[in-house]
Amino acid sequence: MSKPLLPFEVTLRVRDACLCLHAQRAARALARRYDAALRPLGLTSGQFSLLMALNRPEPPAMGEVASLLAMDRTTLTANLKPLERRGLLAVTPDGADRRSRRLELTELGRTLLACALPAWERTQAEAERLLADPGHLRTGLRALS
Repeated sequence: MSKPLLPFEVTLRVRDACLCLHAQRAARALARRYDAALRPLGLTSGQFSLLMALNRPEPPAMGEVASLLAMDRTTLTANLKPLERRGLLAVTPDGADRRSRRLELTELGRTLLACALPAWERTQAEAERLLADPGHLRTGLRALS
């Protein structure tokens, strides 16, 4: 059995310094918090974000929503299907371009989103209390995305 090419100290240095690793760990931990808060409403944090992205005066195009959520269209379509089956949103052809699709919250979707907002607000406040400067973190994350 041959020895590793990199010393273990390198592994420890990367573990401690890697922004990607720390962002992924924090994202998973945050998602678990929000998922737990939204579970009684039958939503995940991702579904809440998706429904919130549709809460606009005019139904957005799929491309706009995919860009906002940093998803490809295939992933967005897969995430839309269960919400559409629950009657929370409607996918309709764009009036100006029949190849494009528009996404619109239904009355049921708007009602569920309004009911979910207090759970999100509580969880958001709890998460922000754990941070020294949540605004600075948001600014840094936006710069990276």
